[in-house]
Amino acid sequence: MTEVLIERSRGMSPGQRLRIWATGAAVFLIMLYLLRSVLLPFVAGMAVAYFLDPLSGRLERLGMSRTIATTVITLVFFVMLAISLFVLVPVIEQQILTFVERVPGYVHALNDRARPLVEELRRRLSPGDIEKLQSSVGAYAGTAVGWAVSLVKGVLTGGIAIMSILSLLFITPVVTFYLLRDWHKVVDTVDGWLPRHHAEEIRTELREVDRTLAGFVRGQATVCIVLAAYYGIGLTLTGLDLGLMIGLGTGFGAFVPYVGMLIGLLTSLGLAIAQGAEWHLFAGIGVVFLIGNMLEGNFLTPKLVGGRVGLHPVWIIFSLLAGGALFGFVGMLLAVPAASVIGVLTRFGLNHYLTSSLYHGGGESEDRHE
Repeated sequence: MTEVLIERSRGMSPGQRLRIWATGAAVFLIMLYLLRSVLLPFVAGMAVAYFLDPLSGRLERLGMSRTIATTVITLVFFVMLAISLFVLVPVIEQQILTFVERVPGYVHALNDRARPLVEELRRRLSPGDIEKLQSSVGAYAGTAVGWAVSLVKGVLTGGIAIMSILSLLFITPVVTFYLLRDWHKVVDTVDGWLPRHHAEEIRTELREVDRTLAGFVRGQATVCIVLAAYYGIGLTLTGLDLGLMIGLGTGFGAFVPYVGMLIGLLTSLGLAIAQGAEWHLFAGIGVVFLIGNMLEGNFLTPKLVGGRVGLHPVWIIFSLLAGGALFGFVGMLLAVPAASVIGVLTRFGLNHYLTSSLYHGGGESEDRHE
């Protein structure tokens, strides 16, 4: 039977092979969409295993067996994660409760600061202009809030439900252990499935995907962890309400270069204004973000990420939003790997196009190949 399938595949035209691959890709995407609600612990386990695989390799080279190295790394990682959550969750909860208690005071302070501006606008604008401005602001605000709520609702219903949280707690460590232990076996198995006549070319592109992911996922994730700790401690020490939450969000938001820092800075300044707009609070926030930006740009990113990424920040933002809208939280986890694969395939196709007769014309292309 196998020999018959091989003979049939040899007799296929390029168009038939393309249709087969396109059908396979379509079936994969449909299954991913249908199973998105149960894939979270497996995708998370795969991401953690990929992140920790270099450590397992180092322990193996030091003389440990793969199973022992995997056991040690998995236990240490999830124990440290559990300790971090055990320490952080009560502090974040207390900050949230304190913030909620102070919200009425913030609203009152902001009203006092905004009243002179509103009065000045009323003196300068006609009643008709004010009505148009109010309706426009209301319409745009309603649209923005509705879009944000729908996105958050899609992410939450697609990934962070009660069952998903339980599966993350109990299934993800198991998936991580087995994938980390058998990582090289999985790679060898997939390599054995590659079409033989294009195997080396596919391996080259997969190595490029791995290089990009290693630079971004492993390198940028390490940068995010360091920055989250720095900003969380720094903003808390300045006396900013919700400083720990904003700092953690700023650090992990650095997964998309520059975006997390800008959002964190604007949020901190806005909260500082509501808090009382004291000069020492603004100065502390400025110093924290200035040092954090220098630390990220001059040390962390060059050392841990370097020039291996090859993913534009706009492409990353688009992939995260598209993944979250289509597949929920699972889609956001898969967004960066998918963006990396698409980027590598796009560069591969573009290189072939630039050396083809479609770009140069028949005569020039033949001259180049000769």
